[in-house]
Amino acid sequence: MTNQPRSEYPRPDFERAEWLNLNGVWNFEFDDENAGEEQKWYRGKEFSKEIVVPFCYQSELSGIAVMEMHEYLWYEREFEIPESFAGKKVLLHFGAVDYAAKVWINGEFAGKHQGGYVPFKFDITGSIKPGKNRLTVKAEDRYECTQPRGKQYWKEKPDRCWYTATSGIWQTVWLEAVGGLYVDKLRITPDIDRKTVLAEIFLNRDPENAELTAVVNYKGQEKKKITAGIDRRIFKLTIDMAEEDYIDEIHYWKPETPNLYDVEFTVKENGARSDEFKSYFGMRKISVKGDFILLNNSPYYQKLILDQGYWPESLLTPPSDRAIIHDIEMTKKMGFNGARKHQKIEDPRYYYWADKLGLLVWGEMPAAYDFNIEETQNITTEMIEFVNRDYNHPCIVAWVPLNESWGVRNIYTDRTQQDFAKSLYYILRSMDKTRLISTNDGWEQVESDICGIHDYEAWSGEFNEKYHNKEQMLKGSVNNWRLLYAEGTVYEGQPILVSEYGGIAFESEDSGNWGYNGAVMDEKSFFERYGDITGAIKNTPYIRGYCYTQLTDVMQEINGLLTADRKLKVDIEAIRKVNDVK
Repeated sequence: MTNQPRSEYPRPDFERAEWLNLNGVWNFEFDDENAGEEQKWYRGKEFSKEIVVPFCYQSELSGIAVMEMHEYLWYEREFEIPESFAGKKVLLHFGAVDYAAKVWINGEFAGKHQGGYVPFKFDITGSIKPGKNRLTVKAEDRYECTQPRGKQYWKEKPDRCWYTATSGIWQTVWLEAVGGLYVDKLRITPDIDRKTVLAEIFLNRDPENAELTAVVNYKGQEKKKITAGIDRRIFKLTIDMAEEDYIDEIHYWKPETPNLYDVEFTVKENGARSDEFKSYFGMRKISVKGDFILLNNSPYYQKLILDQGYWPESLLTPPSDRAIIHDIEMTKKMGFNGARKHQKIEDPRYYYWADKLGLLVWGEMPAAYDFNIEETQNITTEMIEFVNRDYNHPCIVAWVPLNESWGVRNIYTDRTQQDFAKSLYYILRSMDKTRLISTNDGWEQVESDICGIHDYEAWSGEFNEKYHNKEQMLKGSVNNWRLLYAEGTVYEGQPILVSEYGGIAFESEDSGNWGYNGAVMDEKSFFERYGDITGAIKNTPYIRGYCYTQLTDVMQEINGLLTADRKLKVDIEAIRKVNDVK
């Protein structure tokens, strides 16, 4: 297919050579009566529309571009299995379908999944046949608030800082060929203190007379090669990373020098090659000492930008790989060393390019908004899948399970909601000891590794008045809206960051557009305010970093440094100068 959208391999941290991209034109239908399953549309219904996958029907690039609310969607296309797949298992992968999906192959049910931001796959070997095969997908995206939505509004028209929803398939769909024994999941944990890397291999079944070979390369030069017998389904391999140069034997990863090691894995069973794939890792450590955040055991001041990851033509789906690279490059050119991906589990290729280009990332769980047992289950399950997918990315240095008490509006006094927040903290801690956690970023915090404060104060005078006395500030409400700590929780010496501030908008003729604390008239007045408040944060000695709101305009929210179509509003060197000033 020529001009295939999003044709690049979708997960470069787990890349197999034998694959087939299924993006492109699919048949499509709305099912507002939710009658399709009962009428067995998966048995061969003629659909009346076409849609370009992986773009949601609300977006321009989908070819449909309607803002109407439709909760039930059907997709269908034909595909042929490549000859190179013969004799192998065939896996069908979905990058993300919002929110629930059911899948059929040739009219036979293949499986279902729930969770709108995370991937899933099915072994379809037993359902496919020579020649043409039919793939049918039903997606369900109900406009309710127990499912993790993030910034996807639950009504038809966007409002305040919530935007048009993204429904259905919104990331790449692809096929892969593997042998009878294959790697289902990989976790790579670097340890710069011990100069080792732990590779945890999760196989699809128990092995028989199997072995694993790992070859580590740095800039094309082989550094390590290890072969070990595999005697169980979950297998651990420790790789000694000490090199021959005794002065500087480890190439560390950080934004200024994003060094990456490539690694190739091969699995053999009974002497025959059964699976092989490529990955990579960065020798990077994020930790806390006292109230300092350390990167590779050195204090590191985080200068983040809030990035919502929306595009006018494609909404949550990056329109291209180049679009992802552009946003990261612009972030770095403006003098930021990181991004807080706000209320979105991002496309895996964003994290890949952040790894490659060097950008710290806070991984944030999209919020649900209706606290009940369904919400807690949905958030917990999807958060676990988030960590499982993206654990290997060195760029990710923090997890944010909750933001500003969204979905837990009574957390200040409600012990049930506090317990839920703490449960997310401890689940994350049990899954990942290598990163920091900001449990309820913004205010009303419970147990957490970071004290993340959201404060949109416009000018240094008011900011300094609130922050000059650290102890007094920590006991109160810096934003005159919510108290900094939930009842029963106190500050315990964590690093303090102003994890949202700024939000400066330019004046607009549209009264529905907004920023914070009124709009500025021109570039000069913008920099007066931006430089003044950023300087106040940087000059507060106990603050260890900040996150400016935000990278781009998104729909009616016009407080970006770039417009929604990625045009600079102000001089980029002047922005960088503000960030670079000590």
